[in-house]
Amino acid sequence: MSVQRMVTRCALVAMCAGLIFPAQALRAAPAHAAVTLTIATVDNPQMLDMEGVTSDFTKKYGINVKYVTLTENDVRAKVTTDVATGGGQFDLATVGTYEVPIWAKKNWVVNLDPYFSGLSAAAAAAYDKSDLLPKVRLGLSYNGHLYALPFYGESSFTMYNKSIFKAAGLTMPLHPTWDQIAVFAKKLSNPGKGTAGIVLRGTPGWGEMGAPLTTVINTFGGSWFDMSWKPQLTTSPTKDAIAFYLNLLKSYGEPGAANAGFTESERAFSQGKGAMWVDATSAAGLVTDASQSKVASQVGFAFSPTKATPKGSHWLWAWSLAMESSGKHKAEAFKFLQWATSKDYIKLIAAKKGWGNVPPGTRLSTFNNPSYQQAAPYWKIILDSMNTADPTNATLHKVPYVGVQFVGIPEFQQIGDRVTQNLSGVLSGGTTVDAALTLSQNQVTRIMTQSGYLK
Repeated sequence: MSVQRMVTRCALVAMCAGLIFPAQALRAAPAHAAVTLTIATVDNPQMLDMEGVTSDFTKKYGINVKYVTLTENDVRAKVTTDVATGGGQFDLATVGTYEVPIWAKKNWVVNLDPYFSGLSAAAAAAYDKSDLLPKVRLGLSYNGHLYALPFYGESSFTMYNKSIFKAAGLTMPLHPTWDQIAVFAKKLSNPGKGTAGIVLRGTPGWGEMGAPLTTVINTFGGSWFDMSWKPQLTTSPTKDAIAFYLNLLKSYGEPGAANAGFTESERAFSQGKGAMWVDATSAAGLVTDASQSKVASQVGFAFSPTKATPKGSHWLWAWSLAMESSGKHKAEAFKFLQWATSKDYIKLIAAKKGWGNVPPGTRLSTFNNPSYQQAAPYWKIILDSMNTADPTNATLHKVPYVGVQFVGIPEFQQIGDRVTQNLSGVLSGGTTVDAALTLSQNQVTRIMTQSGYLK
């Protein structure tokens, strides 16, 4: 058959189809379905705020977003499994300062610098990457390249109930020691009235109990490992610090402390059930928000407690968003990254929730904003704590690792989870400090030997 005859026959068929099926022939081709991004995120209040305003992003870009919202421990486990296996379940994941360099080295998350290079001059200026706090940006980088964008950043500090302190005739110093905190906790503990002398994280997890506990280890002059990578859990002053933390919680902490993580501790303090709380600076906006906190007008702030040294007494962290290498919609995911970590997003939350509830600790422009300074009178303590936190020099004696409230090696996720699980048994009454630490020392030694750190 000639080409001309074939074309003619095809035309006739098309005409007949139009006569027989006019509606189908005239109907426009269906539009492509909108892309849906899947994001794994932690159930912290700031992330829930993000979910609540994501309709603004969808309206602007036509990109739908599905959230998988989990507890801190669960999101870490689920995301780690997904990135390690290349599952591609998530386009974006909430990750922390601990994971980013480790995952970047393994090519589990995407280098963002090429995406920034592809922005127009106007778009790059609007995002203003240089406005991100230098230490936060450095913590989310690997080999000089940025692999995640900070959603909110934090250090740690001391929060206390001024009315409870005043009634007891006590004054919180701006720079308290752990010895002073212990004295205050004993005097202010009142189980009969449902008031704990102090609330602290007791739930297992390297990023739950492990975070504040490690700052206590640091400031007591201890460490997780010595320069030969030998675990120090049964050696003073690390053992002393751990015993101090657990005994403080057992004696003067909230009931059920073994099940109290960040969220539970925040709830207890905000309901007036704790005289003090040493934890993340990102909690400041929550505990001073009258719509969420019964003690909003009574909260005072001080720096993190110290002991033998101020080194490592306050941590450096950023809950951030990273693109998984196995994600399916990278261009759209980068749009969301820009939107959720931008100056405009901070203004959006300020308009909807107030300046006291904006994502803190990421941008210099936020700290310099008079509206934020007025709404957050604690801003100087936060900025000073973040600027002086040093992951490369967080212990009294030299160690082979970096990190303030964590040890920057891949094995620490397993190590921290296992050790804090053992220590949680002390809080629940199932074991003793000595037994938990002896078990932990043996387990960590085995892990470090199997991983090649110890010979």
